[in-house]
Amino acid sequence: MIRVLIADDQDLVRGGLAALLSLEDDIEVVAEVGRGDEVAAATREHAPDVILLDIEMPGMSGLAVAEQLRGHRVVIVTTFGRPGYLSRALDAGVAGYVVKDAPAAELAATVRRVLAGERVIDPRLAVTALTTGPSPLTQREAEVLRVAAGEATVADIARRLFLTEGTVRNYLSAAIGKTGARNRAEAVRVAESRGWL
Repeated sequence: MIRVLIADDQDLVRGGLAALLSLEDDIEVVAEVGRGDEVAAATREHAPDVILLDIEMPGMSGLAVAEQLRGHRVVIVTTFGRPGYLSRALDAGVAGYVVKDAPAAELAATVRRVLAGERVIDPRLAVTALTTGPSPLTQREAEVLRVAAGEATVADIARRLFLTEGTVRNYLSAAIGKTGARNRAEAVRVAESRGWL
């Protein structure tokens, strides 16, 4: 039996995935969690062969969890088919990345292929990622934009990130230029839509 852990903050989605996978003769769902910060403990307790992670969860994002669980067979299962998320997931060492609108049989096949040592990526998303390219933002520019997304003032951002206001303005200006946006709110929207934040 292939032992699977499912982490998704939406009860209905998590339960649905568990029910679908449990219909497979060779797959057993050994644990379900609703928060990213619960995954490591559940992994230690249940020793799954494959871990299915959503990206956006309370406590810790699926991408941060994937980074934490390097060496485990992790598959991102998400509604966010954003090229930047795919790139960040691959950097974190995930074994698979599929979108939630994929057929149930495809998810079960992904679990089997990942267990066999393959890397499985949604082909449509892979093509989009290749044509979009990697994020042009530096780590610090992305960090400043993340804080700016909460509509913080330049002074707030500077305090929170221990930077000067001038430095924050420079990072924001660079991020606006690199995203082709007219202002920081638009830069945040562009960066989020491409999965760069």
